[in-house]
Amino acid sequence: MAQTLRIIKKYPNRRLYDTEISSYITLEEVRQLVLDGETFEVRDAKSGEDLTRSVLLQIIAEHEEHGQPMLSTQLLSHIIRFYGDSLQGFMGPYLERSLQVFLDQQQQFRNQLNNLMGQTPWSMLNEMTERNLDVWKSMQRGFLDVATGRPTEPPPRPATQGRTGKKTG
Repeated sequence: MAQTLRIIKKYPNRRLYDTEISSYITLEEVRQLVLDGETFEVRDAKSGEDLTRSVLLQIIAEHEEHGQPMLSTQLLSHIIRFYGDSLQGFMGPYLERSLQVFLDQQQQFRNQLNNLMGQTPWSMLNEMTERNLDVWKSMQRGFLDVATGRPTEPPPRPATQGRTGKKTG
C-alpha cells in the first residue's frame, strides 16, 4: 500500500497544523514524523509554498543548540562557502551519497556484530575499515569525475560476509 503524503500547514503565527489528525503539532512532533519515516510536506497555509526544508533546518538548528553538536563550526563554514561556488550543485548529492554509504556501513556493521561466527571484533573492524576506505576513495573519484566532466561509474557496493565468513559481493 502506497503511503499518502501528509500535509502540515504553517500559519503566520508560526503554528503547525497537521491536516491528517486535524490538530496543531509542535516542531518536536514534526521531528518524530521524520524519525518514524513519515512522508510529509510543510506548506504555507496562505500561499501553499513548500516550507519543508526550512522547517527541517529549524529542527536541526534547535538540536545543534543543545547537547553535543553534530555539525562543527568548521563544517558549517565549508558548506556556506559552497553556496555560489561552481560546484554548489554537486555538493548536495555528494553529501547524500556519503551519508548513504555511512548508513549502509552502519547497518552492515550491526549485521556482522550479530553474526560474529569465530571472528574477533578487531579483525572485523579492520576489514570493514579497509572496505570503507575503498568505497570512500571510489566516491571521491566519482565526485571529481563529475566535477571535471568525465563519465562516472557507480561506487562499488561493500562486500558482505555470509555465515561461512567468506566475502560475497
